Amino acid sequence: MTLNKKSIATLLFSCSLSLCVQPIRAATRPVALPAQQSNPSVDSARRLFDVGNYAAAITALKSAIAQNANNADAHYWLGRSYYEAKDLDNAVAEGECSIALDAKNSDYHRWLGEYYGEQADRQHSFFLARKVKKKFEEAVKLNPSNIHARRDLEEFEIQAPGIVGGNKDDAKAQVDAIAAIDPVEGHLARAVYDQEVLKKPDLVEKEYQLILDAHPAKIDPYLEIADVYRQLNRPADMDPALAAAEKVKPGDPRISFYRAVQHILANNQAASAEPLLKSYLATTPDRSDWPTHAAARYWLGRVYEQEGKRQEAAEQYRAAIQLDSTYKDARTRLQALEKNSK
Repeated sequence: MTLNKKSIATLLFSCSLSLCVQPIRAATRPVALPAQQSNPSVDSARRLFDVGNYAAAITALKSAIAQNANNADAHYWLGRSYYEAKDLDNAVAEGECSIALDAKNSDYHRWLGEYYGEQADRQHSFFLARKVKKKFEEAVKLNPSNIHARRDLEEFEIQAPGIVGGNKDDAKAQVDAIAAIDPVEGHLARAVYDQEVLKKPDLVEKEYQLILDAHPAKIDPYLEIADVYRQLNRPADMDPALAAAEKVKPGDPRISFYRAVQHILANNQAASAEPLLKSYLATTPDRSDWPTHAAARYWLGRVYEQEGKRQEAAEQYRAAIQLDSTYKDARTRLQALEKNSK
């Protein structure tokens, strides 16, 4: 799911019994776009969406729907725009509307599953969690080649408790199905399974090395590898993936973000990390399938902490929390700074 993803876009069912833990994979996967006939109004709104102008996209899509209330694609993109604008209730409503108008679109079901997943997280709802699985399963049924939906379903099966449908064997079946469709995606999916279910980091590293040896022509697998090593606090292991990403798509701003994080985790070159993060904030939209602006603020705070600039660090952590009130690491570091300043 999109990290994100938290994105992910990543599925997390936090409940009082702590039945689930958050997946280590962030929302670095590309967003799958449903195939639709060209519609000038929706195409214009999508261009606004792509540059992160979600408010303008919402306005444009509402106008398109006013002209044709049965435009499923417009409702779908309106839901996506609401989701990025962090208006979850309206995202769900539009997602449900898009499916009511076109029940056979795999990606419509997949994204409604994403919205339900975040609702389940916020409300600690097992009822909603079951709806998440149903949507992901429907997305896979409608399009068995939808790798994004299969990976979402895999991670649900791994992370969710059995009471809402989690099943490690079913997760393994998704891994095998993904590998049959796309070997590189199969290695990524199997690495998640090896890490989360088998708890065997040596197998994870084997899968990642197979990806690096395959030299995929798209950047996202490399960024996913880098992000996992970021979460494992292994900056040196981020380097081969980032070097490969630079060859595939030089200038992609996400590479700068991960290079900055790598310097910070290695506790060196903090001075070079600061402009990379500031550039990322200034030139990229805040989107769920890329490192978030809240994350960039958090890591900028880490830079200032390393430089002994406690006040500047606290300001960045506050900015991260303002962008994402659930950002626990930013809150923890801010509280430590405030405690030590007394």
